Amino acid sequence: MNRDDPAAFRKRLAAGDRLSGTFIKTPTGHAIEIFGDLAYDFVVIDEEHAPFGREAIDHALVSARAARISALVRVASAAPSNLLSVLDGGAVGVLVPHVASPERAREIVASCRYRGGKRGFSNSPRAGRYGGLSLGEHVAHGDAVTTIVAQIEDPEALDCIDKIVRTDGVDALFIGRGDLAVSMGAKAPDAPEVRAAAEYVCAAARAAGKPVMVFVGNADDARAMRAIGASAFIFSSDQGLMRQAAVRTLAEFQSLD
Repeated sequence: MNRDDPAAFRKRLAAGDRLSGTFIKTPTGHAIEIFGDLAYDFVVIDEEHAPFGREAIDHALVSARAARISALVRVASAAPSNLLSVLDGGAVGVLVPHVASPERAREIVASCRYRGGKRGFSNSPRAGRYGGLSLGEHVAHGDAVTTIVAQIEDPEALDCIDKIVRTDGVDALFIGRGDLAVSMGAKAPDAPEVRAAAEYVCAAARAAGKPVMVFVGNADDARAMRAIGASAFIFSSDQGLMRQAAVRTLAEFQSLD
């Protein structure tokens, strides 16, 4: 990825490049710096399921910039003010949960885009280089960089997936297999009925020329999802990867003579 191009993440995602990332659950910047140093393509700061407030997100975004890694935020709320705050802070995009209708998708797009949208303007935050960008420069830059990912995790979203994915301004879909499994009464995210739903979403995205992101637990899971059309993969999280390493290290230590 060209780390000197602010819009590189959005361009590569749209092109269907294979991208690797992880969720950030711990509200510090250190893990983000590590993933940047390892040349991961992106991180997703998880406001929805982790203890991130506005200041913690702001600090995490600073760390992402320092580590030259693209950072999206999975927002806890799709309220226009919340979407605006993370984009003003310098996130390259948002991952929005529970996008279950084209009407909801259009509302989210409008909150995140300047041209043809309703994003509140200020070039004074980080995204506007603290006033370093003119009005026109900031608008053009914001619309070029901002990546909008709709999370598909509700059964009712499947009924209108073609309209959601074709919403102008939605850049990609994220399949929330965990929530789909719970709502379907399935026993696991890789249950046959969830797999069928994922295939259905991928087919709709492929027909619309939009990429698909997905959370995966391991390389085999990633291969299976890549086979049906996913191209951007969120591998576990900072906490999940730390736990895996800790389990492995403890087992190695306990095996000592």
